[in-house]
Amino acid sequence: MSKKKKKKKKYRVFWFFAKLQIFLLLVVAAGLGWYYFGGYAQEVSALQQEARVLVQKSSEETFRSVQTSLVYDADGKLISTLKGEKDVYYLEYKDIPAYAVAAMISIEDKKFYRHNGIDVKAILRAAKAMAENGEVTQGGSTITQQLAKITFLTQERTWQRKIEEMFIAVGLEKIYSKDKIMEFYLNNVYFGNGYYGIQAASKGYFNTDAKNLTLSQIAFLCAIPNNPSLYDPVTKMDHTLKRRDRILYQMLEDGKINQTTCEQAKSETITLNRPEKTKNDYVETYTYYCAVRALMQQQGFKFKTEFSSEEEKQKYEEDYEELYGECQKSLYTEGYRIYTSINLDMQQLLQNAVDQNLAEFTEQNEEGVYALQSSAVCIDNHTGYVKAIVGGRNQNLPGYTLNRAYQSFRQPGSSIKPLIVYTPALEEKYTPDTIVQDVKTEEGPSNAGDYYEGDITLRYAVQKSKNTVAWNLLEELTPKTGLSYLKAMKFSRLDSRDERPTSALGGFTNGVSAVEMAAGYTTIVNDGKYREPTCIVKITDSEENVILETKNEEVDVYKMNAARMMTDMMVSVIQEGTGRGLAFGNMPCAGKTGTTNDNKDGWFVGYTGYYTTSVWVGYDMPREIPGLTGSSYPGSIWKTFMEQIHQGLEPVNFLPYIDENKAPLDDEEYLEGLQKEQE
Repeated sequence: MSKKKKKKKKYRVFWFFAKLQIFLLLVVAAGLGWYYFGGYAQEVSALQQEARVLVQKSSEETFRSVQTSLVYDADGKLISTLKGEKDVYYLEYKDIPAYAVAAMISIEDKKFYRHNGIDVKAILRAAKAMAENGEVTQGGSTITQQLAKITFLTQERTWQRKIEEMFIAVGLEKIYSKDKIMEFYLNNVYFGNGYYGIQAASKGYFNTDAKNLTLSQIAFLCAIPNNPSLYDPVTKMDHTLKRRDRILYQMLEDGKINQTTCEQAKSETITLNRPEKTKNDYVETYTYYCAVRALMQQQGFKFKTEFSSEEEKQKYEEDYEELYGECQKSLYTEGYRIYTSINLDMQQLLQNAVDQNLAEFTEQNEEGVYALQSSAVCIDNHTGYVKAIVGGRNQNLPGYTLNRAYQSFRQPGSSIKPLIVYTPALEEKYTPDTIVQDVKTEEGPSNAGDYYEGDITLRYAVQKSKNTVAWNLLEELTPKTGLSYLKAMKFSRLDSRDERPTSALGGFTNGVSAVEMAAGYTTIVNDGKYREPTCIVKITDSEENVILETKNEEVDVYKMNAARMMTDMMVSVIQEGTGRGLAFGNMPCAGKTGTTNDNKDGWFVGYTGYYTTSVWVGYDMPREIPGLTGSSYPGSIWKTFMEQIHQGLEPVNFLPYIDENKAPLDDEEYLEGLQKEQE
């Protein structure tokens, strides 16, 4: 290459870097202008001042205290208390196992002893992720920052909270030693299941003091705080073990343990030894679940049941687990006052109805739990709130409570027909008097008793729960259309494989819950308007300042006239059909039976003008129950309970539907007269 060409090349390189530097200076200048003239400098300054005040007011007692949250029923009676007992199980730094400190540093904050509260490189990574995703989603938090967040701040994901967290962390490092900060952290960080701090977690999971833990057990516990819901040892032991192994590997890489010690710890079998205590009953578990989701929604989380790809679903589940864990933590520390719609008298009546009607079934599994089980849910039709919820038979056994009413998903059998087939069909050309064909086809299902009657009315098909008619109607509507109604009512376990005619008979991939079924039928009696079921009315802080109030927003799912026709047909089910004998007194009621193949699941879902109640009966591990039908044990539970809660209530007739054979829908005089009649 000639000297002239070399000189020309150097000249180009020089100007390239010169222009690059000018460009970067302009970017910095623009950033500073945006920062100052956009009002951000003032906001950041206010955050810095607020952080300074919080740090100055803090003392060692700040990191030892905890507030107790209280839960109340609809009448203001105390249901339960939630308290993270870190004040009881607080450990001084000298009493904290050295391996616990080493494990947390290796997995959470390798520069803990070198930084001043923040890790600049980690923050830049977090800022990049925030710019890409529009929210703070990862990284950047040192152990000191995590301590700042869990002690002083909300779980809100905003740049303001992140900035204030950084200011607090730097302030804490100026006041407290590194060992003291680590002490505060390991006594305040959440280990899931209501356990705050390493000592509480040790007692809760292994029933021993932290000083007695093995390296493997310590690494196992230190796996939890990163995401207490995802790494919950009680429900997701495999996840916890994988993260334990990762922590041990990091400790090996950091020179905290040697290869032999690492391998021995990895090979150690972890067995939980949780101290016996009374189970949380079904009201408590459902209340906590609803409260957490209400707090998540308040923070802007959008609940989803449909996803365009497996990657989208996985990302959603990760975000859900993380925020659920964070909001769940706050129940134990924020001193909330949680006001619910639960009526404890109705709750006891529903529990008694389940226990008494299944008393003859005494078989128990290896854990002493009754083999035959039930779940039931009662919703107030006027408000849409849950009044009572039973997730199983009452035994007062120690350990984990499975609340089958919202945690178990079972095949609904024919009880799904009004939701997925009949009410949608009534929105089209059908009426209760439409003639349909009850005939066996080569591809179609069989009726109970293998009995077919040819030309029958749609009302009669519903009364006798004709599988042939439901199957043919869903094929006509298309399974996709039928399922769209369930999706609108947020049935959570629907699958793409459910787009098939068998769904007309309740043959789903995953099934439905008692809460979902009760909410679906409440939609019908509420003129087709869906309200998402919950038992949370409002949540306040300890000084009764309202944090959130639930709004029973109504979503139109079915047309009003179709819903009223469906109610009228289900009145016939109880008067003359498969639910005959379940009526009580002179109270008008409507409902539908459901029984799956081989009598493995039995359902009855029904309502009056006042309440809707759904009941499921079956084995946790599905097997045949001789004599089970929707009208047998489920129907008996339903009738026992509903008859009791309606004592003293005036009979309320269901609103009539518009008969198009008598008057067209646009006949103003007819509609006006109907309106007066309803009033």
